[in-house]
Amino acid sequence: MSGTEEFRAESTIGERIRRLRKKVGMTQDELAAAAGVSTDLIRKLEQGQRHTASLASLSRIARALGVSIAALLGPAPPAASAEQHQPQIIAIRDALTSVDDILGELDDVDAPDLAELAHAVAHAWGMYWACRYTTLAAMLPRLLTDTRAATHAATAAEAGRAADLAAQVHQITARTLVQFDKADLGHVAAREALRLAGRAGDPLRLAAVREVLGFVLVRQGRYDDAERVAVVTATQLEPTGQVSTAHWSVYGGLLLRRATSAARQGRSGTATDLLTEAAEATQQTGGNRIDYDLRFGPSFLVMQSTDCAVVTGDYVAAAEASRRMPRGSALPLVSRSRHLADVAHAQLRLGRIQAAESTLLTMERAAPEWTALHRLPRVLVGELLTRGRPSTRLRELAQRLHAAPAPRGG
Repeated sequence: MSGTEEFRAESTIGERIRRLRKKVGMTQDELAAAAGVSTDLIRKLEQGQRHTASLASLSRIARALGVSIAALLGPAPPAASAEQHQPQIIAIRDALTSVDDILGELDDVDAPDLAELAHAVAHAWGMYWACRYTTLAAMLPRLLTDTRAATHAATAAEAGRAADLAAQVHQITARTLVQFDKADLGHVAAREALRLAGRAGDPLRLAAVREVLGFVLVRQGRYDDAERVAVVTATQLEPTGQVSTAHWSVYGGLLLRRATSAARQGRSGTATDLLTEAAEATQQTGGNRIDYDLRFGPSFLVMQSTDCAVVTGDYVAAAEASRRMPRGSALPLVSRSRHLADVAHAQLRLGRIQAAESTLLTMERAAPEWTALHRLPRVLVGELLTRGRPSTRLRELAQRLHAAPAPRGG
């Protein structure tokens, strides 16, 4: 049976648990004992009386079966477009806008404690940065439900921590929805993340969430609004005296958001000034960092400098900026993919056809899901198809991305 056939044949978590349990020769009672969950939960999942459980419970069941949680959520189908992920997007929307709390119908029977929830949130962040969007999309509806139940059940002493974890889940949700080209729904998630971050009481978390809102606003084409949010937040956070490295990192990330927003409004001079200021901030942070799930450091400065140059049409500057990427830079895959798309864009505009093709192939090989979801790689491949005689590898890439040759003179 192929991976795709298996994915279709086992459409529920319960069916996968039953198959894996039988494969290792465990009874329902034995699995429940090994996972530290109730036999009733295992039985209801396998019989289809329950369709999911908390991510903490699923993680324990997966460990007891000797598999990853992704094996329970189901193998990822071949890389697909955002439209083909519509069922998962609808499930995320329904969880994001649930009215269960209004009706007093929160499912807190299987709600995780905060330590378990923190583990699940860290796992979700890891999947986001690694471009594992299909698996992440399958996790998010339950994770949103878990955080709603956890914040509802939190004691006064736990309320701040619970709100912070819930804010992070909504940050992840907003970013993921943008990857699926659902920026308007991502805006809903980002605004809820802001509300929760305000309850968490950590100004750096609140600033990082505002940066996520800026990311969403850029994808909505609201460049002025994105810049305004970043300006106000950066002004409030501007370091004075002795501050932590994390503080400098978040502040630097806001400067980069301001720069990319300014570039998209055609204000290249302002963008350059902000990138210079961000470069000074990297002296305070040292290497690349991810603080409050916001990226900053020398490699991210090069990435955004390249992006700003591409956006303003200065492809020579973009190519020069990209060459400043620190040797051995370990950008998260989502960031590296975005950067390679910009590099390929500049190479194509400068007539470096083979280099652009090689860059796009490298990007797709490393991040097939990211490449399939975004429009820019398709557009670039379509243009390359019209330049000379396309190679076999390029034609195969075009087929995988459903990219058509660009119209002549378009």
